[in-house]
Amino acid sequence: MAAAAAVGASASLLSLDPQLQREFQDKVLRVRSGRGTKHEKQTPGVIYLGHIPRGLFEPQIQEYFSQFGTVTRLRLSRSKKTGDSKGYGFVEFESDEVAKIVADTMNNYLFCERLLKCEFMPPEKVHENLFRGSQKTFRKPSHPAVKRYNKKRTPQEKTRMTERLLKNEKRLRKRLAAKGIDYDFPGFAAQMPQKKKNVSNSNSSLDISVNSQAPTPVCTPTMLERRKSQPAEGDEDEITIKLPTTSVKITPQKTKKTTKLQKKIHPKKQK
Repeated sequence: MAAAAAVGASASLLSLDPQLQREFQDKVLRVRSGRGTKHEKQTPGVIYLGHIPRGLFEPQIQEYFSQFGTVTRLRLSRSKKTGDSKGYGFVEFESDEVAKIVADTMNNYLFCERLLKCEFMPPEKVHENLFRGSQKTFRKPSHPAVKRYNKKRTPQEKTRMTERLLKNEKRLRKRLAAKGIDYDFPGFAAQMPQKKKNVSNSNSSLDISVNSQAPTPVCTPTMLERRKSQPAEGDEDEITIKLPTTSVKITPQKTKKTTKLQKKIHPKKQK
């Protein structure tokens, strides 16, 4: 009765190839019943899962893939800044046979309007630290990038950070030059504050004449006349504008005194 029930349960599972249906059912029965565990030691198998839909996280993925077999470990790749899923992860099953069956059946499976990508990873390609920290409960970061940016740094940390940025920029310029790309950009070096020049040196340079070895000129009358005859420095750039002369005749205004003088000179004729 138990064997018949197992066969009835496995009948609901279908292989992608109809010719391999019987072999597929035998594998599922052998894995679920655990008949080969006494003589054969099971090796864990890891699958790569890509194109994971949004809204599926560790609990949902483990619950969904547990229908194929025992899920020992699970790792979902997440963003360090936001904590959201990157859309891919890794699932480890207790048996590598189950992992191969899952990779065959779930590859290109339409799930939540996305085609899942499921591939079996050979043991030599599985990194030893792939599932490191996967057993811990995930805690969403509370704006770690903002805190790291607004962190108050010591002068030693600031100098170390600027040296690292300039070093990376110098390496980038060398790589561009090695590839024959002639591209110049200001970068971080242009943002660095420039060192101030010594004021004492600049003031002392003003006192020095153009030709320090030349003798100092003597103020003689001929020297003064020569300087007066030379045009000034600002005369060349000076522009004079001449306005046209007005043709309007200016009539003198009559005053009281002029009217009295005219009366005396030209008296009125008596009738």
